Amino acid sequence: MPIERVFPCFLRLAIGAITLICLAAHASPPSKRGDQRQHYRNAMDAIDHGQPDAWKRFAVDLTDYPLLPYIEMALLKRGKGKPSLVQVSAFVKRWPDTLVARELRESTLRDLAKSNDWTNFNALWTDSDSADLRCSRQLARIAAGEKPDYAKDIATLWMQPRPTPASCDPLFGWARQNGQLTDANIWSRIEGAAQAANPATVSSAASLLDPADRIAAERIAASVRDPGVVLGKAASWPDTPRNRDAISYGLLRHARRNSSAAETLWADLGDRFKWDAAQKDRVLNAIAVYRSTSYEADALARLKALPAEAEDDVSREWRVRVALALSDWNETLVALDRMSDTQKADARWRYLRARVLTRLDRKAEAEPIFADVAREANFHGFLAADWIGQPYAICPLTITADKVAEQAVADQADLARALEFHALGDLHNARREWNFAMQKLSADERRLAADFAYRNDWFDRAVFLLSASPDTLAYYEQRFPLAERSHVVRSSRDGGVDPAWAYAIIRAESAWMSDARSAADAYGLMQLLPSVGKKVANAAKLPYSKPSDLFDPDLNIRLGTLFLGQMARQYSGSPWLASAAYNAGGAPVGRWLAERSAMDPDFFIETIPYKETREYVARVLAFSVIYDWRLNQKVIPLAARMPKYGQAYAPPKDDASRKAVVCPSLSSRLTQDSAGE
Repeated sequence: MPIERVFPCFLRLAIGAITLICLAAHASPPSKRGDQRQHYRNAMDAIDHGQPDAWKRFAVDLTDYPLLPYIEMALLKRGKGKPSLVQVSAFVKRWPDTLVARELRESTLRDLAKSNDWTNFNALWTDSDSADLRCSRQLARIAAGEKPDYAKDIATLWMQPRPTPASCDPLFGWARQNGQLTDANIWSRIEGAAQAANPATVSSAASLLDPADRIAAERIAASVRDPGVVLGKAASWPDTPRNRDAISYGLLRHARRNSSAAETLWADLGDRFKWDAAQKDRVLNAIAVYRSTSYEADALARLKALPAEAEDDVSREWRVRVALALSDWNETLVALDRMSDTQKADARWRYLRARVLTRLDRKAEAEPIFADVAREANFHGFLAADWIGQPYAICPLTITADKVAEQAVADQADLARALEFHALGDLHNARREWNFAMQKLSADERRLAADFAYRNDWFDRAVFLLSASPDTLAYYEQRFPLAERSHVVRSSRDGGVDPAWAYAIIRAESAWMSDARSAADAYGLMQLLPSVGKKVANAAKLPYSKPSDLFDPDLNIRLGTLFLGQMARQYSGSPWLASAAYNAGGAPVGRWLAERSAMDPDFFIETIPYKETREYVARVLAFSVIYDWRLNQKVIPLAARMPKYGQAYAPPKDDASRKAVVCPSLSSRLTQDSAGE
C-alpha cells in the first residue's frame, strides 16, 4: 500500500500505549524535572524488558517531557518486528523535523531500498545527507522512468576519494551504461583516489572500465596498496602514461613509508620512462619531503633542487625546518622568503623570521616583527611578547543577549532534548541531539547555545562550538572552563605539576569530553591508556578494576596528574618535553633529543618530525598560559616554561613572579588566533 493512503489520525494506530500518552496530554506537569527523569528511566526500562503495561504508570506525567518521542520510538520498536509504513508515517507526522523521526524515516528508506520498493521509497523520501540514501533516491527516480543528470545528481556522489556505499554501485553502473559516466570521469576519480592513497576506491572505479583500461587502473591500485613489492617489477613495464602514473603514485606512498627505499627505486626507474612534468614533480616532491621528515643528510639539497613547479606549501615548510635543524640561519631566511603569501602571514613563520634575525644580530629588523606577532594570543604571540618584554595580549569577549533571546534558545526543542540526555548521563545521544539542533540555529543563537551548555556544565559542547570559528575564539571563559577546579589544583600539586599545565593537557587531550576514547584506546579527560591507568593506580593505591573506570572524571584527573608528574621528572621537570612525550611517547622524543638536544626549545619544537606532536606541544603551552591567566589573572612567562634540555624546572610557587595580561585595542580582537586552534 502506498504511504499516501495511511490513516490520517495518529490515535488510530494500533498501539494503545501511544493512545494513552495522547489522552493524558492534559495531565498536570510534575513539580520537579528530577521526577520526570526517573519516570523516563523506569518507563524505558519497562519497555526494554517487555513488560506490556508497566511503563504506562510512569508515562502519565511525561507529556511535556523533552524525551517523550524516544518513549514512543521504543514502543514502535519493541519486539522483533519492524514498524509498519503506517506507523512510520504517523510517527514522522507527529514528531516532524526531529532527529528521532529523521532516523526512523531513513532506516525505513533503507529497508525499502533493499526490497526495491521504489514507490513507497519515493513517497517517504525527503532530502538526506547520507550518500547511500542519495544513491537510492536516484535509483528510485530511474525506476519511476526519470533520468538523473550526471552533473546535478551523480557527480558529487561519484567524485569521492574514499569508497562509496555498496548501494551506489547500481547507480554508477546505470550511469556508465547510459553514457552519464565517461572514461574521463572514471579516470578523474581514480587519480584522486590514488593521490589520496586509497587503493580500494581505485579498484572500485576500475571495475567500470573496459578490460584493457581496467588492467592499467588495477596496476595503479596495486602500486598504491603495496608499492615495495609491485614497483620492484616496474622496470619491465612498458612505458605508457598509465604505467608512469602507477609508478609515480606508488612512489608517493612508498616515500611516506620508507624514503630511502623510494629514492633507490627512483634512481633505477627515473631514466627508464618518459615522465610528464606532473608525474616527475610528484615523485621529486614526495622523496624530498619525506627525506626531510627524518632529517636525512641530503634533505636540504633535495628541497633546494626541486623545480618551482614541484614545490608546495609542505615542501616549503620543510625547507625551513631542515635549515633550522642545521642552524643555517641565512638559508632559513631564504626558505622563509620562498614561502607563499598565506604562509608568510602566519604567526609561526613571522615569529621564526624574527628569531632568525636575532641570531644574525639583526635585532632592529626583528623587533617590529615580534611586536606585531605579540598582538596575537597564541603560542608564537606569547613567545614574541617575551622576547620584547611586553605583556600578553588577550582580549576576552563576553556572551551577552537579552532574556527573550536566551529563553528562545533554551526552549529550542532539539537543544532541550540534548540537555536532557546530558542530565541523564547519556552522552552519546546528547551529542547527537546537540549536533542536530546546531544545524537549525543562527550564528548568534549558537553562541547562546554554547554558553547555555557551559552554564549547565556541559563543557565540551561549548569548547568545540566556540573553537570552530575565528569570530568566537575570544570567548575564553567558555572555551577554557575551570571545571573541577579544586580537584585539578589539588591533584596537580600532589603530582608535582603546575595546575595550569594539567588543565592545558585536559583541554588539548579531550576538550572536556569525559567519555572520550581515542583510536589508540586512550580513555577519558586526560586520555590515559588502560595499562598506564592500572600501573599508576596500583602504585598510588587508588581503585581501578577496568578501563571504563577511566571515564570517571575524578579518577582520571587523579591518575592523569600523577602520570604527568612522572613524565615531567623524566625530563628534569620540563613541561614542553614532557608534553611531547605525553603525545608521542618517550622513544621518539629520545631520538629527537639525541639529534638536536642543543637547539633552543622554540626551534626544537618547530623541528619535531610529527605534525601532530609539533602542534600539540605548541597548543598545550599556549593553553597553559590561558589557564594560568584564568586561574591567577597574571601569568608565568611562556619562555620560563621552556627551559633548555637538561636544565631543571620546578612548577611555579604561589609567590612566583608573573607578567601582566592586557587587551591592547579592540581591533586586535578581530585578528587574534586564540591559542592556535
